[in-house]
Amino acid sequence: MIRQKSFDSDAAKVYLVPTPIGNLNEMTSRALEILAKVDYIAAEDTRNTKKLLMHYQINTPLLSAHEHNQEKSIPMLCDLVAQGKSIAVVSDAGYPLVSDPGQHLVEQLIAQEVPVISVSGANAAINALVASGLSCYHYLFYGFLDSKSSKRKKELEGLKAFPYTLIFYEAPHRIAATCQDLLTVFGDRQMVLARELTKLHEEYIRGTISEILSVCDSLKGEMVLIVEGNKEENVFDMDAAITKVLALSETMKLKEACKQVAQEYHASKNELYQEALKRRG
Repeated sequence: MIRQKSFDSDAAKVYLVPTPIGNLNEMTSRALEILAKVDYIAAEDTRNTKKLLMHYQINTPLLSAHEHNQEKSIPMLCDLVAQGKSIAVVSDAGYPLVSDPGQHLVEQLIAQEVPVISVSGANAAINALVASGLSCYHYLFYGFLDSKSSKRKKELEGLKAFPYTLIFYEAPHRIAATCQDLLTVFGDRQMVLARELTKLHEEYIRGTISEILSVCDSLKGEMVLIVEGNKEENVFDMDAAITKVLALSETMKLKEACKQVAQEYHASKNELYQEALKRRG
């Protein structure tokens, strides 16, 4: 067990600092203070972050830290922290780690008991969710689906029975194909497409998946999809599914049993497999 008291000592710290998703004025005063006081800023793209820093007249040195240079950047950043240097981690927009680089760095820092501190700020998923009109009580943030339709449909099949609101990110060149796959797998549920959030051309398109699909070809900008959860009664009974898996596993391999039951129940075979392992002890 590791207990982090974020501000109990003067030891070097690492801050996860969200940056604006569109409107530069949405930087918080605390985020600006941290970016100005740390020794280094680790950025997903130093060119984009430099524009932000110039806007706010911040001169903190930038270091490149993205998913393609992790083998070099993570040891470098850990060494700097060990030398007593505090670092702010930023992505191009929104929170680092949320569909952006940073996960492996944070894992390494926590293993070394370095204080990792999150700072409040902009997040496209939450922005879109709370203004969507769909349920915010329970939701699942999924992020980006696979870029290939066959794999994307498999991911959606695993989410089909999920009863809570689903949140996806998508790029404009894939939006029509993704909406088509959503319609094929989920049926014509209610959905909201939010694009260009916080920018001049911000738009929320609310309707059914088929209605939104009909206008996809004209849409540009980064997009958030908020999709209604499955509203059918008794969609998925885990106990019944696992009972069937365990019965079938007496005459076939457990993975094969999970695959067969997953198809019947429209459930995730991986979730069934993990649950079956737990119940078999």
